[in-house]
Amino acid sequence: MAMQLDQVVPFGRSLDEYRAMFSLSPDDLDSEIIGVADGPASFNAEMQALGKRVMSVDPLYVFSAAEIERRFYAVVDEIMRQVEETANDWVWTFHQSPEQLRARRIQTLMQFLADYEQGKAGGRYVIGELPRLDYSDKRFEIALCSHFLFLYSDHFSYEFHRAALFELLRVAAEVRVFPLLTLALKPSPYLMPLLEDLASSGYQCEMRTVLYELQRGGNQMLCIKRAGLT
Repeated sequence: MAMQLDQVVPFGRSLDEYRAMFSLSPDDLDSEIIGVADGPASFNAEMQALGKRVMSVDPLYVFSAAEIERRFYAVVDEIMRQVEETANDWVWTFHQSPEQLRARRIQTLMQFLADYEQGKAGGRYVIGELPRLDYSDKRFEIALCSHFLFLYSDHFSYEFHRAALFELLRVAAEVRVFPLLTLALKPSPYLMPLLEDLASSGYQCEMRTVLYELQRGGNQMLCIKRAGLT
């Protein structure tokens, strides 16, 4: 089924947020990175400006910059209203307030849009989606998945999550996923079974507490790599 833009909440995150969410070191940022489900993040644009290259993959990229921008402004006020009405569900440390969060989401979108068409033509924004990626084995050093896996556990099955993680591990030597909570601020019911499944398949899994928390309790990132790799 073709992606329907009216079902999408096109919020993206900045390079600073990616650094914090995924504990990205300077050496990590020099790696070959693929961001899956990046949406309208400015991570790719900001990395490009620093002379680093990131591959971003998302079904959202079937749409034009103008279409993505229109959709953002169609939903941002309602999303922020919901945030303000559930103030106790959020931690205002990285973002100091709902107003600052909104302003930063707009800034992130503007940076993304300024880079999008050029980056798409240059092959940095690629139309695609899990659980199948059109890349060769171990094409990348690090795969990042932000605000998709685990977060939408009510929408995607355990089998989907398993296939998606193993596909990410096929194309990258290391996979990092954030956050590990669902939209209901609960630990994903898939997390522990998947950790067992991955360990039995020879992978080393580490849940790291990170310096980013917006969803209350959502400050953990999952790092997966083949056992024995450092």
